[in-house]
Formats: sequence, C-alpha cells, structure tokens
Amino acid sequence: MRKSSRLILALDETDEKKALAIAESVSGIVDAIKINWPLVLSSGPEMITKLSKYSDVICDFKVADIPNTVRLIVENSVARGAAAVIVHAFPGSDSLAEAVKAAGDKAVIYAVTEMSHPGGKEFTAPNAERLAQVGVDCDVAGFIAPATRPERIAAIRSIIGDREILSPGVGAQGGSASEAIKAGADYVIVGRAIYKSENPRAVAEEIANEIKAVL
Repeated sequence: MRKSSRLILALDETDEKKALAIAESVSGIVDAIKINWPLVLSSGPEMITKLSKYSDVICDFKVADIPNTVRLIVENSVARGAAAVIVHAFPGSDSLAEAVKAAGDKAVIYAVTEMSHPGGKEFTAPNAERLAQVGVDCDVAGFIAPATRPERIAAIRSIIGDREILSPGVGAQGGSASEAIKAGADYVIVGRAIYKSENPRAVAEEIANEIKAVL
C-alpha cells in the first residue's frame, strides 16, 4: 500500500453506483479504500475487484473466528483483489497466525487493538496492549488504533515498534487527522465526512493537506 497522503477512505456507501463514483473521484488522493460489510452485502463481493481498479482495497471484515474460517475469509478476500484484511486479535494467536499465513505475500493483515467508538472503552481498550503484543508475535503488518483517543495510539506505538498504525474515527466520530498523525498513526481513516459530502474529492484533499501540514 502506498504511503503518500496517509489518508484512507472508509467507503460505507451502500449504493454501488455512488460507491464507484466516489472511489473514482478520490483516486490518486487517498492511499487506499477500506470497505466493510455494508457495501459488500449490498453490492456483492465483486466490489472488491471493482474498487481495486481505483485504489488498494482494505477489507475491513474484522474477522473473529476459528483458524479455518479465518483462512477461508482471508483467502477469498485476497483472491478478489484485496491488498489487506482487518481481523480481530482477541480470538487468539492461532487464528491471527492463520490470517497472516493465508494472506501470504499477496496481501497484509491488520489487527484491531481498540475500537474507536465509546463502547470501545469497555472491552477492547483494557486489553489493547495485550492484543497488540499478540499481533507482534504473529507478525501482522499493522494495527488499528483509535483517532478518537490519540493517547491510545501512542500507547500502542510503544509496543509495536515500526509496524503500521491505521487510525479510524476521524470526522463524524470526532477524531482529528492531524492529532492522530502526531500521536504516531501512519494513516488516518475517514468515512462519512468524505463519502457523504457534496464534493468528496475536495474534502479528501482538505484532509490530506491537514495531514501533510504535520508531517
């Protein structure tokens, strides 16, 4: 995945035509497009392949299952063109290691340490450091840490070294792109603030410039 603007679009638009139009409009600005179940369920898994024509695609499936099921999900995502898959670390090291193995040299795995919404403080936050260490032990490429709580990004960074951090929660959830980058994030993830705007490209450029100003 390229590292230019440090901006990733979370494309949770459920209308296929709109989603593709938005992807095309921000192509060249965002470093990747992250998709989740809403778009896949409304438009089909072939959206992974279609979007990959515009940008690297991160499948944010937050996989949390036994190793065999994890393997099947990762393999199918990669076969359709995914550059990365996001999985949960809490199912344990065997499932996480299987995700890394299934991705092989065709894609990378990002592990969730802590969710960005308020409920993330209940269960993921108290265990985030431990989950980060499991990810390091299983050799994942990077981690998800919340832009809504920049101090938590710094805490995860102290454990994972130079592995990548992707930070969601910028925009609608109240997180700041610049603060997340300053806290140690490699990329920020922005969704509704971009794809629900009247001019997604202009908003993406604005956020990219905000990030550039603190690098």
